[in-house]
Amino acid sequence: MFIGHFGVGLAGKKVDSKISLGTLFLAAQWLDLVWPVFILLGLEKVEIAPGMTASNPLDFIYYPFSHSLFFVIIWALIFGFVYYFFKKNIKSAILLGGLVLSHWILDWIVHVPDLPILPWGNLKVGLGLWDYPVIAVIIELAIFFSGVYFYLSVTKSKNKKGTFGFWGLITFFVVVYVMNLFGPPPPSVKAIGYAGLLQWLFIPLAYWIDRNRMFTRSEFSTATESKS
Repeated sequence: MFIGHFGVGLAGKKVDSKISLGTLFLAAQWLDLVWPVFILLGLEKVEIAPGMTASNPLDFIYYPFSHSLFFVIIWALIFGFVYYFFKKNIKSAILLGGLVLSHWILDWIVHVPDLPILPWGNLKVGLGLWDYPVIAVIIELAIFFSGVYFYLSVTKSKNKKGTFGFWGLITFFVVVYVMNLFGPPPPSVKAIGYAGLLQWLFIPLAYWIDRNRMFTRSEFSTATESKS
């Protein structure tokens, strides 16, 4: 799953407007941000295996530090604790920790049984939705565009940068997603690692977009205030 994780990050703005979109993206995509680092350092292992699933040509052989449920829970706790340490906002900290965990849950839905529960065990899980590409694509696009809807429902642009920056990013996500679906397999494992590192660029871009947009009250909150 790729853009589905960003969809969850976008939806997080609906839950807590105090958190920047950049931080929401950082939490929701954290596992896939550290994974290419571990790949390039040789700490985790992936192989290119066309036909591994109907949707994805990668065989995730060994990635306990980024994607075992044990370490994902640790990452979630660390992420939430660090945010609370600096911001002293328990609601936001819990949300961000939940977003880190949400990444593993979404991966569990689409991956074949290759997600380890414990870093030192052989038990691996995954529902294997990647073997049903049409259903997988429908679900991921639904998550992504639901996130876009929720983000737009509580923000509006301050200027043209907020409008074109946001829609430019959304368009880019969709284009990359389509290329991943229909393009050739990656040429090498190192190429996967370096391409994965490029995802870090989305984080400062999301901070910049969010600074050029403003939070607007939802219809629900407006109606609640009018009754009080």
